Amino acid sequence: MRASGTFTVTSFVPTDLVQDPPIVTGLPVGVARLEKAFSGQVEGRSATMFTAAFDQATGVGTYVAMESFEGSIDGRSGSFNFAHCATTHGSDRAAEFFTIVPSSGTGELATITGTGGLRVDDDGTHHLWFEYELS
Repeated sequence: MRASGTFTVTSFVPTDLVQDPPIVTGLPVGVARLEKAFSGQVEGRSATMFTAAFDQATGVGTYVAMESFEGSIDGRSGSFNFAHCATTHGSDRAAEFFTIVPSSGTGELATITGTGGLRVDDDGTHHLWFEYELS
């Protein structure tokens, strides 16, 4: 089954990445906590741990995110975790990975498994979809 929706980031809180001694690379690594609100066939909220090595000026870098979602998928309520990452060279998305974490579901989503994806429109609208199964 496929369910899709849009989301907005409702909170973005950078956190310190402590390295002692510091490790200097060509792109600095940043860590942040995010909260998101979803609407559409995917309805609810998530809490996200987000890590990236990214150059804001050129748009080059890679991110890795782990999300805990609570809400509904196609009207079925519960919660689960999902992970995703991607690399960009400035205007593309490559090496994308997206998975629902096995055995992380609760409620009506207790048996959820699958994959998904993300897309950002030119106007900044963020889309998310799940290709999922409930056993």
